[in-house]
This record gives sequence, C-alpha cells and structure tokens, in this order.
Amino acid sequence: MLGVLSLNGPMRFALLALVFVIVMAIVILMSNAYARRAATRSRLDEVRGQQSRLTASASLRGDTMAKGWHKLTAIIEKSGISLVDTQGDSLRARLVAAGYNSPLAPKVFTAVRLGMLVVLPTIFVSVIFLGGTEVSPFKLYLFGVALAIFGLYAPNLFISAKADRRREAIVNGFPDSLDLMLVCVEAGLGMEAAFDRVGREMQNSHPLVAEMLSIVTLELRAGSTREEALRNMATRTQVTEIRSFATLLIQSDKLGSSIGETLRVYASEMREKRRMRAEEKAHRLPVLLSVPLVACMLPVMIGVLMLPAIIRLVREMLPAMSGG
Repeated sequence: MLGVLSLNGPMRFALLALVFVIVMAIVILMSNAYARRAATRSRLDEVRGQQSRLTASASLRGDTMAKGWHKLTAIIEKSGISLVDTQGDSLRARLVAAGYNSPLAPKVFTAVRLGMLVVLPTIFVSVIFLGGTEVSPFKLYLFGVALAIFGLYAPNLFISAKADRRREAIVNGFPDSLDLMLVCVEAGLGMEAAFDRVGREMQNSHPLVAEMLSIVTLELRAGSTREEALRNMATRTQVTEIRSFATLLIQSDKLGSSIGETLRVYASEMREKRRMRAEEKAHRLPVLLSVPLVACMLPVMIGVLMLPAIIRLVREMLPAMSGG
C-alpha cells in the first residue's frame, strides 16, 4: 500500500491533504474548547472576586486581620483604657464614608490615635538619647508635643482625605450608572434587578459605585424595604448627589410616578453637573499655573535680561574704582 502511494503522486497528495485537514480540525476543536473553558473560568473568578469584595465591605468578621485587631482592642480595653469615642455616631459615619464598614472600625481608629500619640514622641526621644545628640529640654519638650499633636490628628486627616477621594470617585462614576440604570428600567427590569445588573456591569470601570449598588441589592434581598435600603445608601456614601437620588426614588415610589422618566431627568442633570465641574477645573488651571510661572520663570527671565548690563557695569566700574 505504501509502495503504491509512493508511486502514485495524486493519491499521495490527497492523503497528505486529508491528514492535514484532520489535524487542523482537531487543533481548532481543542482551541475552541480551551477558549470556552478559559472564558468560563475567568467569569467564575470575576464573580468570586466580586462576592469576596462585597463580603469584605459588608463584614470583616471572618478576616484574619479583623481578628487581630479585635484581639488588640480587647487587650487594650482590658488594661483599663476605654476605646469608645464620645462622638461615636459621627465617627462611625466618617469611617463608613471612608470605606471602613466594620463594626470594630471606631475602636481601631481610637487605638491607632492613642498609639501614635505615645509612639511618635517615644521614638523621637529614644533617637535623641541613643544618638548622643545634645538637645535642650525646651526643644525636646517642644518637638515631643508637636509629634504628639501630629499623631493625634494625622488619622483624622487620613480618614478625611480618603473619604473625599471616595466621594469624588462616586460622583464621577454615578452619571454613567444612571444611564445604565435607565436602559435597564426601560427594558423592563425592576429597580432591584436594575441595581444588581448595573452593579455587576460597572465592577471594573467604577468599583465604588458598583459596590454601593451591590450592597443596596443585598439589603433588598435580605428583606429591607426600598426606602430603608436607599436611605442607608445615602448615609453610607455621604454624597449630596446620592442623597438627592435616594430621596427622588423614594418620592417617585410613593407617588407612583414613572421611575424611567425620573432617571432620565436626573441623569441629564448629573451629566450637566459633571460638565460644569470639568469646566470649573479648566478655568482654575491658568490661575494655578500663574504661581509656579511667577516663582520659577520670572526670576530667570529677569536674570537673563539684566545679566549683560551687570557685566558691562562691572567692566566699567571696577577699573575706575581701582584707579586704572
């Protein structure tokens, strides 16, 4: 058989073409199966990561770090130091706005403040004495008090800065979520299904907005009313636009008006506000650039313009002053 194939040219080429077609078909089938399996695995990893992020944002009881903080705060409180803040509600709201939703967050925040209040001056004094540097008692006291004040107020500044960044990210991404929500509502989805769909779609583009909507969906599925879930969303974010949006949806739900029309009007208003914020930043740019322009470029320009005159003055005045 092999001898016949070796002598017959057309049959040999036909056999080789058949083998090539069979091998290519096997390769294509295997690559398609592998691509489908990889797509399914990536989708499962994305859903699993989303669920883990939602779980971490909703509760930190199962987290190892949270257990460590819980043990530390328990030890501090057993030693007689109370970690309960006098303004617990406002502190709790600030921490939630910064992204710390754990019930243990206020105690951890107070413990960090007390630790920095003691640790920073202690480190400064230890470095001074171990390094052998002679410092007057007044300077030692002054720097120690300054470091203690810094350690007391630095966590507040950190929390405020992080809350501001989160609010800015939510405000910038919220108009896009409103547009997607409007499409979902007009397609026939309910409010809960629209929140869930938009939260899953915006996981990569605007994760904070997706987290906010996903938590609302979880609260609705847990049995909370729509009004309670929306008010909790506004309380957690502490963003004026989100609070207005929640109030608008609650009123539309109570009065029976069209949610789609409400979303359309509010989405247009939010896009207009975002455009106005961008124009405001653009108009502020020349004013902000004037400070480094005057501080950096103006002295150089003055020096370049006056340098030849200074050189000529030196050449003319020095011989006359020396009597030459």
